Parts: sequence; C-alpha cells; structure tokens
Amino acid sequence: MVRETHLRKEDLIMPVFITAKSGVKSEIPSMPDIYNYSLDTVDEELDRLAEVGMKRVLLFGIPAHKDAVGSDTWHDHGIIQEAVKHIRKNYPDFYIVTDVCFCEYTDHGHCGVLAKDGELLNDPTLENLQKQAVSHAAAGADMVAPSGMIDGMIMAMRDALDEAGHESIPIMSYAIKYASSFYGPFRDAVDSAPQFGDRSAYQMDPSNRREAMVEAELDYNEGADILMVKPALSYLDIIRDLRNSVDLPVACYNVSGEYSMVKAAAARGWIDEKRMRHEQLLSMKRAGADIIITYFARDIAPELD
Repeated sequence: MVRETHLRKEDLIMPVFITAKSGVKSEIPSMPDIYNYSLDTVDEELDRLAEVGMKRVLLFGIPAHKDAVGSDTWHDHGIIQEAVKHIRKNYPDFYIVTDVCFCEYTDHGHCGVLAKDGELLNDPTLENLQKQAVSHAAAGADMVAPSGMIDGMIMAMRDALDEAGHESIPIMSYAIKYASSFYGPFRDAVDSAPQFGDRSAYQMDPSNRREAMVEAELDYNEGADILMVKPALSYLDIIRDLRNSVDLPVACYNVSGEYSMVKAAAARGWIDEKRMRHEQLLSMKRAGADIIITYFARDIAPELD
C-alpha cells in the first residue's frame, strides 16, 4: 500500500539479435539464454515473448557482408528491414524499435564513415544515418533509436523522416552514451569490436556528469522524443539528473555486461538471480527511468503480472 516504486512489464523492451544467415539459433557464450537468430528461427523467441506478454522489441542486425560504410543498413532487403517486415506481418501487435547505427555493419567496427587517418567523419555519417532511418521506417518500424552519439543526428534524422512522410515515427535517442567497459558481451554478439582504437572520441567519458546534461539538451532541442542513458547500473545518478532536467520520457539501457555479471554470479550460486535482477531494474525505475531496455525482460515479465 505504501510502496513508492513499481516495476511493470510495460516499462520493459527486449533486445533481439537477428543475423542474415539461415538456420541459426546460436547462444551468445558471454550472454546465457540470449541468442542470435536468423529470420527462419526468430519466431521461437518472438513466441516466447508473446506468451509472457512482452511485445516491445529492439532489433539489432548482423549482416551477411560488412563494408567501410555499413551500406547494408539502408538496403531495402537488409537484415533489419527484412526482420521488421517479418515481425510486422506475423506479429502485428508487437511494437518494433530499430537500432540505428553502423558498428555492427562496418568492417572496421566504428559507428560511421572514417577518414584515411581513422577519424570518424561526422557529416558523411549523418547522411548515411538519414538513409538508414528512412529505410527502417519504410519497412514498418514503430520507432528508431540512433545509438552512435553522432553530433546532429537527431535533427538530421528528423528532417529526413519528415521529408519522406514519416512524421509520426518517434526517435529514441541514445543521448547519453558512455564509452563503457560494460559493452563487451554485446560486441561478442554482433562482432562489432573496433578493429583499431576505441569510441571515446564520440562517446562520453565515464568521469563526466555535467557534460551528460549538455548532450541531452542538444538532442532535446533537435526534436528527440525519448532520451536514453546507457549503461544504466553505474549511471543511476545520470538517470536522476536527466529525469530532473527534462519533461520527455527517460529511457535507460541495462546493458550486456550488467546482465552477464548477474548470470555469471547466479551460475556459481553466489546470488539469488531473481531477486537481484528485480532489485537492479527497480533501482533504474526509482532513479527516474520510464523505459528500461533489458535482456532480463523476457524472463522477468511473468513475475510482474
């Protein structure tokens, strides 16, 4: 009766990894019970989600071929475009969010177009982000979520979506994304580790707090509909700061490393997995997150009925 914070399944989004190969259901070694699926096997995961009332998904693609600019991201028959069309046809009541970035699709593992010296080129990357976002919307995505922390990405994508007739497609911005050590298992899942250098030039320094609000304000002013903090567990103070500073919905991403730590400790009998995952997600909600992207979504949903 006096409990202040409640975790609901409606707060959660489940990430789903889809590969362009066929006949694939491959467990990600560093992420127990999370799989790479191909289009001919992903219904198994979607059925599991539907059974527990979990119908909000965030799609990540692993293309058949990678190149220097990640051109599969805007191809009409790219893996995400085909996945969106498949889900829209066979699971019409699902809400589909697509990741808009390039690290999974480039042969160098960085989040955009690179100069010869390896520096990320902001404006050419924005042009490709526009093409990617429009192609996802045309395929039937309900929402696009740019994750590269590229300067000006929200305004560029909003302009392109509106011009293409997709004015109603919302943008969930990875507005505050730290250059974190918690992403390792995800990079295993999509083979997106940078081939050289790192992403600290366009992601945030974990030491910085005030800068996070500057980044969020930029995306707010450019027209973002939802602002995200990533990772979540080590940045609860940032989630609270953001909640206090904007009137938009606030999302956070309970990332792969946060998930895998719980799974690894539970496998050794050191912790109670069910209690810990609920406590961690509850802390994110209590900090101010309206939306939580988490690999625990499928398993925790039945407990939240």
